[in-house]
Amino acid sequence: MKKMIMSLLLFLGVLSASAQAEQKGTTEYVFQPHWYLMLQGGGQYTLGETSFSDLFSPTAQVALGYNFTKVVGLRLAVNAWQSKGAIELKGDQYGINADFNDKWAYKYVAPALELNFNLSNLVCGFNPKRVFNLYAFVGGGANIAFGNDDAQDVYQRYISYIGRANNNFVYDSRQNMDYLWDGSKVNVFGKGGLIFDFRVSDKVSINIEANANILSDKYNSKKADNADWYFNALAGVKINLGKTYTEKFIPAPEPEIRYVEKVVEKIVEVPAKVEVKPIEKIRRDIFFKINSYKVSETEAEKIKDIADYLNQNPNAKVEVTGYADAGTGNNRINDRLAAQRADVVVKALMNQYNISADRISYDSKGSRVQPFAENDLNRVTICIAE
Repeated sequence: MKKMIMSLLLFLGVLSASAQAEQKGTTEYVFQPHWYLMLQGGGQYTLGETSFSDLFSPTAQVALGYNFTKVVGLRLAVNAWQSKGAIELKGDQYGINADFNDKWAYKYVAPALELNFNLSNLVCGFNPKRVFNLYAFVGGGANIAFGNDDAQDVYQRYISYIGRANNNFVYDSRQNMDYLWDGSKVNVFGKGGLIFDFRVSDKVSINIEANANILSDKYNSKKADNADWYFNALAGVKINLGKTYTEKFIPAPEPEIRYVEKVVEKIVEVPAKVEVKPIEKIRRDIFFKINSYKVSETEAEKIKDIADYLNQNPNAKVEVTGYADAGTGNNRINDRLAAQRADVVVKALMNQYNISADRISYDSKGSRVQPFAENDLNRVTICIAE
């Protein structure tokens, strides 16, 4: 009795495994709103009338963000460290043997609220397994500058220098310190930039960020009659705080039933020794543009080649298989495209060339199978007739 029960359980287990193995479908990724933390460091260039190296400073940034949808998110970023200013005067303009070259550094903290857009998801669809994502952002905040003691010292040397020039000094709005400030200075600023994000895992990615910041003319103590700018280049890590997606299994649709009339052929006696030459098979690859299942005029000629072959060989049949490339879209989109690419070829054979349905078999592989090494070539329907 015990052996019978064990055998029955084993039999039921085999049936269950077989049923699961036969279950076909696709897994769709469903976006989940989530928080994330970013830590970054890099360099800053404050725009000015002197060499790049004189105006280059270290900078750092920490940000807390929330992605509301697969495309749109909001980020609170706090950028801080150091900015620079500089003045260069040529002594030969003023009858002085020595030039005046001086620079100063000051500290700042700049919190900003930014609206973020995932351009990769916007163009190619949501795919949490994508290695690279491109983001664009725009926003603004308050730049709180302080520690301008270096500029105060430079100003004293600047006044002494132009005093030596006497009446020969020519005022240059770009080379003066008329907006010198002390203590702290608060400026409203605008900000925009790009983030290049590289996925390491579901939780972690590394990123490179480039942003531009525009402020009042009074930021760097110089009166230039135009806005002041500084530019940041940052690299760092992003940590997702929670699930970014869930997986949803979508069963494959039932295959379309094609009804074929049974044809009774008249039996004709053939002489005993008739040599039948084997029929060589023919293959044609019909290629499509990205996100399309429309057959171009050039590719339509290949469908005609298949139809001509089938008409010349009445016993031949054709197998039609649709594909989509794995480099773009997601499984839901790619499954639909692959099926449409196969279907359009099948309908052309039947409707344009009167090929009987019982001579055509078709399938679609989505982007799970890639017949070609080059990504773009996998937007294809492969027809093999023999």
